[in-house]
Amino acid sequence: MSGNGASAAAGGRRASSLAVAARAWRAFVWYVKSVLGENDYERYVAHLRAHHPDAPVPTVSAYWRDRYAREDAHPEGRCC
Repeated sequence: MSGNGASAAAGGRRASSLAVAARAWRAFVWYVKSVLGENDYERYVAHLRAHHPDAPVPTVSAYWRDRYAREDAHPEGRCC
């Protein structure tokens, strides 16, 4: 019977390790998306809906086009 208990404990450790690895992977993906700006549109839409519910929500392409135009017009946040 002790073999079954040891096997169950090993399975629990393996499941726990997989859960930790999955959580670490999700955190890594979130970080990379944040650095690259991929989450910016979703955050902007959430902001619009929460603070400006009557404002129209731009399409993804319109959001990025406006954002890049604004960055080009006001480059103070960049090094070059």
